[in-house]
Amino acid sequence: MATLRDIKNRIIGVKSTQKITKAMKMIATAKLRGAQQRIVGARPYANKIAEMLSRLAADDALQSNPFFVDRPVEKVCVVVITADRGLCGAFNTNIIREAVIYIKEESENGHAISVLTVGKKASEYFSKRNYTTEGKMVGIFGSLEYQSTLQLYSDLVPKYLNGEIDKIVLVYNEFVSMIQQRIVKVQLLPIPFVREEREQKSYSSNYIFEPDQISIFESLIPKHLKVQLWRALLESNAAELSARMTAMDNATTNAQELIRSLNLTYNKERQAAITKEILEIVSGANALKASSS
Repeated sequence: MATLRDIKNRIIGVKSTQKITKAMKMIATAKLRGAQQRIVGARPYANKIAEMLSRLAADDALQSNPFFVDRPVEKVCVVVITADRGLCGAFNTNIIREAVIYIKEESENGHAISVLTVGKKASEYFSKRNYTTEGKMVGIFGSLEYQSTLQLYSDLVPKYLNGEIDKIVLVYNEFVSMIQQRIVKVQLLPIPFVREEREQKSYSSNYIFEPDQISIFESLIPKHLKVQLWRALLESNAAELSARMTAMDNATTNAQELIRSLNLTYNKERQAAITKEILEIVSGANALKASSS
């Protein structure tokens, strides 16, 4: 049975933990506002450049571009984007589980799989297991900058063009709302055709391209790939912060409930101890009275 001192020490410990979780929730909330603004600003640009590229790619003369050609797939690179830190609920666990399922499916199809990890949690998981790794990036989400996208682009695209990789897939958490994230798998290369755009080709307007259509097409491809990578990093960062905010809010609420329960137990034990002391005093007094009489 825990003593009053043990219960009181536990209450003090839970209160200290509650202060930490509350502070972490406030920090995540403050950071989330900025991250949310960045992803909301990046989405229209990413969607529009993808739309423009799809419209240009609808031209049969441009479909032989190496970034669009569907070649026989022998080696698949899976880019797994997680957080650098924990304390964000099942955020990292869900991503890693989904990535492992996808890797298993591709392996069963006879494809060689390699993994490029972004985030410390994914790096720790896949480095300790029997996976072929293309590389890793850690510590970028503390201060997320566009330079990280350029590094990721330079690690992946040259290998695809050289034939070392036949397919690149991104697995990450997409930010939906303050309380919801969604795991998505996005094929980065080869760039998938948008069927709706191709079917509407005959109904689209005619454009005059300067200097020419091919030059614009070739200049848009690197921008498209970089902005899709940048968007994936922004989505994952915002989703991580929202998951941490929710997890810390739940932890703070649970700590408050635990403190209430411990205070109730402490008061019961204290009352029982006081009652026991009173009974001992009364019993002693009665014994003395009986002996004197």
